[in-house]
Amino acid sequence: MGLFDRFASIEQAHTDVKARVDDPFGVRMDRMLSATEAVIGNRPTILVGTNNYLGLTFDPACVEAAHKALDAYGTGTTGSRIANGSYAPHRDLETELADFYGRRHCMVFTTGYQANLGIISTLAGPQDFLLIDADSHASIYDACRLGTATVVRFKHNDAEDLDKRLRRLADEPGNKVVVTEGIYSMLGDQAPLKEMAEVKRKHGAWMVLDEAHSMGVLGATGRGLAEEQGVEADMDFIVGTFSKSLGAVGGFCVSDHPQFDLLRIVCRPYMFTASLPPSVVASATEALRQIRKRPELRTQLWENVATLYNGFARHGFSLGPQMGPVVAIKLPSPDLAVGFWRALLDRGIYVNLALPPATPQGTALLRCSVCAAHTRAQLDKVVAVTAAIGREFGVIGAADLRAAG
Repeated sequence: MGLFDRFASIEQAHTDVKARVDDPFGVRMDRMLSATEAVIGNRPTILVGTNNYLGLTFDPACVEAAHKALDAYGTGTTGSRIANGSYAPHRDLETELADFYGRRHCMVFTTGYQANLGIISTLAGPQDFLLIDADSHASIYDACRLGTATVVRFKHNDAEDLDKRLRRLADEPGNKVVVTEGIYSMLGDQAPLKEMAEVKRKHGAWMVLDEAHSMGVLGATGRGLAEEQGVEADMDFIVGTFSKSLGAVGGFCVSDHPQFDLLRIVCRPYMFTASLPPSVVASATEALRQIRKRPELRTQLWENVATLYNGFARHGFSLGPQMGPVVAIKLPSPDLAVGFWRALLDRGIYVNLALPPATPQGTALLRCSVCAAHTRAQLDKVVAVTAAIGREFGVIGAADLRAAG
């Protein structure tokens, strides 16, 4: 048996895709023009697949903060914080994040993936149980594999099923740790946190919430879905990332647990990974300040969300269940999706292509992410071009066009 034989089906699927179009999972951005536009293949292209929800990657204050930190601290830390120490920007960011969430403690990780990997794998031990949503992100599944707890899956966004599975574990010793996400990254649907929090309290479980796609997007102050639904006190550990609304890279976890700082010396992904470059930390810190003092960013984001989601809906596309910054067009076959994706790129629109196994077998998604920096003209073009291709491919019909007009 060959070393990579177990990936044969994925390799064949990838080969089949590349036989039809250039590799959709290796698109080269030749030059970035702004938070919403890049040059791809010598063509200015509208970016609708970046997760750059608030458009802060080119914010002047964030860029300036990064430049200053680069001059002051150099290009990197060359080691983990337990080995090479914590630079002042790392501590400053942790202090600001803890204050933002109203929590006593915060740890910053090198990526959002590692935040989930480290926190989840460390919290639950051999006698414990991790209860995770069936549609959890890969980082949550990998955290379960890295850890030693027993893993129990509950149906996607189903508080009743979570309750049933916790009832079955009532007589089992050990901690029960529930893990869920705020906004799910493929279809953009939101977790029923109020109902889940009630179940969590009923059974005396712990709860970890991943707000990667909801931080900066939801809630009166941008703290995410828990703030939006009024259940922050029930979230024992909140994990997030800097690579979405904060326009950088990195991850974090905040909590009020009195022993939280113990994680710094037992959480292996934190202990054995080089810490973030101070320039990245500085830009993320400034982006957090922008979120706190510029609520109009969220207002503009949601106006843009409505423009794109409603525009697609009027044309008759099958969309995700909820309006939000992730707008997914559901298509009935991967082959159709690959051709549709290529046609969009050829006409200056970049979106994400999602194929099995990221989607159910035989289905696919064109996944768009909305940005506060998108102009109305850009979004109108995205809708118009997508609708035109949809008609060419038979995804939507002329009746839908008349209804949209």
